[in-house]
Amino acid sequence: MAGISVGTSMLGIQHAYSYRQTAEPPPVIQGFEDTGNEQAIEKTWRPVSNRKVRVGLIGYGACKFASAFGFQDHPNVEVVAVSDLIPERCAELAKVTNCKKTYPSLEALIKDDTIEAVFIATDAPSHAQNCIDALNHGKHVACAVPAVWGSLDDAYRLHETVKKTGLKYMMFETSMFHEDLYAMRQLYKAGKLGEIVYSEGEYYHYFGTPIDSFNGWRIGLPPQFYPTHSNAYHLCVTDESFIEVSCLGLPSIVDHLKPKNNKYNNPFGTEVANFRASLGGMSRMVVSWDTPGFGAEAGRIRGTKGSFYNRYEGLEKDLPDVSRPPLPTSVGAGGHGGSHGRLTDEFITAILEDRKPLIDIHMALNLTVAGIIAHQSALKNGEWMKIPQFKT
Repeated sequence: MAGISVGTSMLGIQHAYSYRQTAEPPPVIQGFEDTGNEQAIEKTWRPVSNRKVRVGLIGYGACKFASAFGFQDHPNVEVVAVSDLIPERCAELAKVTNCKKTYPSLEALIKDDTIEAVFIATDAPSHAQNCIDALNHGKHVACAVPAVWGSLDDAYRLHETVKKTGLKYMMFETSMFHEDLYAMRQLYKAGKLGEIVYSEGEYYHYFGTPIDSFNGWRIGLPPQFYPTHSNAYHLCVTDESFIEVSCLGLPSIVDHLKPKNNKYNNPFGTEVANFRASLGGMSRMVVSWDTPGFGAEAGRIRGTKGSFYNRYEGLEKDLPDVSRPPLPTSVGAGGHGGSHGRLTDEFITAILEDRKPLIDIHMALNLTVAGIIAHQSALKNGEWMKIPQFKT
């Protein structure tokens, strides 16, 4: 029996980039822990071009994401402008990214014709419209998760805008470059897992107290509105989609998450979705806000030739190289299990090579929209529901 192992350190969000020039870091939020800034030493990064992509960074809220993904450190990037609605945050973002030009809003920044690509790290309910606006102003777009916020109309509008403009769109799904998921993907693509029979994904993030968020968007949000970190443990492995779902929800036990206290009228603190995948396999994906204990963005997968849970176990030998892509020496691997730098490198390289990004509009919407329908199913006590499909 063949075996190949990967590290199993806790996954989290590393914010060394954004905090290193501030006096005191804010309290650590579960899931936002520093997981180390390791470099990929097993391979050597080689540039595909000596050109620098002119990038604008937008959004410097509680997670400080605009600076956390290392755009300012990438040798093929020039950060030419930054923006946040709050002037103090905008000034800090400019400082930590060593950028001299600031704009008071996304709407102002995307009018700058010298900018060719943007990274959007605004509040999740604004992602779809912000991306549509940036694309319509001729910018390639990278965006934090999720792609849309509970709206199928927004999903169709975003999909159509990407098609119409022909520009690059990439959602920064961090699970794609987790060490274990990336290994699963390489094994699957090499035929070493066979046909996928079953997968599981988990996103546990305890909201015992509210986390600062623009207009309180995080308070009481339906768990399956934020499903991409867990759904990735099937869809980012196989490039499939989920085609139907039955989901059950559990009432929240945390007071500020209860429906009387959230604008979504959402009764659930945990939602467990059972999906049928487009190639026939089944999947269980859970998102939970109100169960204390360890945090997780994790999963496992089983196929007709082998399975993967921290390591490969199965029938196949001559296993492929499953190590993650290397990074420029100037770019840290970063948080969410060392995914941050790799997401940035993938987006910039896709622009330079004029190719489809790994997490393109179709994968982004398939990861996100499945959760929207899952929440609808939970509100109907687990009724099986069809999921809209987004294809090339």
